[in-house]
Amino acid sequence: MIPETLSLRATSLNAERRTVELDALASGEVVDVLVVGGGVTGAGVALDAASRGLSVALLEAHDLAFGTSRWSSKLVHGGLRYLAKGDVGLAHESAVERGILMTRTAPHLTRPLPQLIPLHATVSRRDAAITFAGLAAGDGLRRAARTPSSLLPRPRRVSAQEATALAPGLRRDDLRGALLSFDGQLTDDARLVVALARTAAGLGARIITRARVTRLDQSGAEVHCGQTGRTFEVRARSVVNAAGVWAGQLVDAARLRPSRGSHLVLDGARTGLTGTALTVPIPGEFGRFALLLPQDDGRVYLGLTDEPVDGEIPDVPTVPESDVDFLLDIASSALATTLTRDDVLGAFAGLRPLVEGTNARSADLSRHHAVLTSGRTVTVVGGKLTTYRKMAADAVDAAVTAAGLHAGPSRTRRLPLVGATSRAELSTMDIPERLKARYGTESGRVAALGELDPELAEPVSPTGVTAAEVVWAVRHEGALDAKDVLHRRTRIGLVDSDAAVAVGPVTRLVDRALAGLLV
Repeated sequence: MIPETLSLRATSLNAERRTVELDALASGEVVDVLVVGGGVTGAGVALDAASRGLSVALLEAHDLAFGTSRWSSKLVHGGLRYLAKGDVGLAHESAVERGILMTRTAPHLTRPLPQLIPLHATVSRRDAAITFAGLAAGDGLRRAARTPSSLLPRPRRVSAQEATALAPGLRRDDLRGALLSFDGQLTDDARLVVALARTAAGLGARIITRARVTRLDQSGAEVHCGQTGRTFEVRARSVVNAAGVWAGQLVDAARLRPSRGSHLVLDGARTGLTGTALTVPIPGEFGRFALLLPQDDGRVYLGLTDEPVDGEIPDVPTVPESDVDFLLDIASSALATTLTRDDVLGAFAGLRPLVEGTNARSADLSRHHAVLTSGRTVTVVGGKLTTYRKMAADAVDAAVTAAGLHAGPSRTRRLPLVGATSRAELSTMDIPERLKARYGTESGRVAALGELDPELAEPVSPTGVTAAEVVWAVRHEGALDAKDVLHRRTRIGLVDSDAAVAVGPVTRLVDRALAGLLV
């Protein structure tokens, strides 16, 4: 049985627990399912398998959400783009998984996002009518997925006056109105991965970061520990390769064609946007859009590109100058302000692990996931963040079949993640909104650290992250150094100037927390 609530002790990831559990694996413990990769898919696989009562170990070369999972647009979207391409099945799957995330598994990490498609002269009335028909069809999928309209309201046409009230930064000349729709937005994609991993840990999964798999075989893996430098074997009855764009380096059968999705970080004041996102049509490519996505810290993310990437896969992709120019030009076409490079506070790019196809453009490659089985090794590739849960369930189904394991069907449709509760319950909590949106029901515990020690209530960065959050990341979220905190647990590192301010205090706090020198 899955307990209704998991204790903080059971779900806490920290250096001490990592050492104990790594030693157990290195000493010969055999697990039912060995998961390679600590992104959203790998963490989802670990949770799915653990919730079925299987013994699980997850190995990640770097840190949780180190790869593509932290570089998304932070959207939980209903698959409207796939509907426009005629892929009703994938669009429906996206809508269903969006509803599960927003209403059951992680309401605390998600929110409804109003989105405007501005209707300037460059958008013909015919294209506007077709686009609105698509929005209406997407709303039909929302209803089919049983996501309430009180959470994601129906789309509608709005006047130019209402459009500029919702998005004051919109260019007003030749604006005849806009199309308003609603989708899901994550507070932070990396925090979703951490919540998945911690929930899996609460059900008994061993979550080991800084453990690079150097070789896979039918009975497990060879592993190199980045902390101690030792190499050892981990034995397993089945293996799930969920290494994303690096999956092909471990299994030859995984043929991928990575695609780069670049984003820029802007000051919301320069764009004139607050709570409503802009979906800006890309000239000459019907059905493709650039997105201006407001965040709760006052920043706006501008994305995204879809360009094929050849050659060696970097640990951390960079944003080329051509992507910067492209995104600024598209955004400026819809805004009253012309954006320049001086407006770019930061930039990030992720590599989509797309399944190789025959299409010339990566934008045309399928976003379906694929589950490949070779003996007792299962590789899951493709897909997207919104549908991680379905990908994970399919991968575990395949592993159970391949290895003859005894386990029932997936149970994650109704399994809340660490910190999850209803929006109604969250609204009654007398805790700063910023904390509730990141920690849910645990936000009171985070705030309490600052009450016990006033030093921990102080912010460590311009983004409002407090010292208490740094300590919490070390004690309960598996952060092992300052980079884990800056770049995965808090996202301070998305803007270099913010990171420069925070790196000193964060490093000192991490060191003290690891040494047990704080309350």
